[in-house]
Amino acid sequence: MFGLVAVLIIIFIAIVTVAKTVKIIGQAEVMVIERWGRFNRIARSGLNVLIPYMEKGKTIDVRYFEADPGGVKRVTSGSTSRIDLREQVLSFPKQPVITKDNVTIDIDAVLYYRIADPQKAAYAIQNLPFALETLTRTTLRNIVGDIELDQTLASRDMINKRMRDTIEEASIGWGVDVTRVELQAIEPPRDIQQSMELQMRAERERRAAVTNAEASKRAAILEAEGVQQAQVSRAQGESEAAVLRAKGLATARLAMAEAEAQAIERIASSLPEGQAAMYLLGMKYLEALPQLTQGKGSTIFLPAEAAGVMGALGGIKELLVRSSSGDVPSASATPRQPAPGYTAPRQQISASAGAPWNPYTPPSPPTTPAPPGPPAPEDGK
Repeated sequence: MFGLVAVLIIIFIAIVTVAKTVKIIGQAEVMVIERWGRFNRIARSGLNVLIPYMEKGKTIDVRYFEADPGGVKRVTSGSTSRIDLREQVLSFPKQPVITKDNVTIDIDAVLYYRIADPQKAAYAIQNLPFALETLTRTTLRNIVGDIELDQTLASRDMINKRMRDTIEEASIGWGVDVTRVELQAIEPPRDIQQSMELQMRAERERRAAVTNAEASKRAAILEAEGVQQAQVSRAQGESEAAVLRAKGLATARLAMAEAEAQAIERIASSLPEGQAAMYLLGMKYLEALPQLTQGKGSTIFLPAEAAGVMGALGGIKELLVRSSSGDVPSASATPRQPAPGYTAPRQQISASAGAPWNPYTPPSPPTTPAPPGPPAPEDGK
């Protein structure tokens, strides 16, 4: 029985000895090896053999996330002898920060870092995650305390850059390379948020009013330009139309003049010499008579020359009859006789005297008979 117990003890010691002797280190991990409590070497990834009970790995404090069965992530602190060389995320709860204008805000920051020197990370700092968290908080308070609230909300990139430079400069002796620092959330107090919302709403209303005013101004300018262009185009069109109407009227008047000239030539050729003017005057006179009689209460008293006009009409009728029969009198033809019922004018001279008879000479007034004398005495009385 005693021999069995001794065997079991030996087997257990052998297993422990093998476990302390053979170390398998994963990729992107290292182990700081100590011999008799002093730094000896850094074991890289792969199979490493240690001297049992003389060499061991140096442990460091770490912080990592764990998810419970409900899916809620929690930050867990612990220690390990395997140092992870990958980039790690250090997140810590929100902290109150006072700005330059005495406004207390809650800021949630996150830090990204990577262990560049495992020996310094193991021996230069006792608790690396806590040290980084404390340094980040103090640096954030110093930076935000120098600026006002509006600048804090609008200058996240500047704050991130200043925090990264400050933390990296302070942690370079810890064997840590700080890659990024980000502000996740900035939450001002509730009353400040309401004031900011009112200010934002007022600013948006002001911008909307300015935009509407600019739009109205632009619309008025465009409308005025459109009216101006329309008036200019209308004036140009009216000018061109007036020029075209004037040209058309001139062409029409020229054509009418040419036609009237030809008509006058034909009339002159068909009448005795010197009678064309009188013919045309008579025609104009007859054309004007209907216009003179238009209107209510118009009374026209024909002059004595109307009888001459009637005689001229009789001569025109006779001329048209002769023209239709082909017998057109010439200038040397026998003077025409007055129409039936037409009284010869006082200035009429016989044809034998050699003077032409003018049918348009006004007639002489009728002769008044002499009054009867006293009756003759009877014979014997």
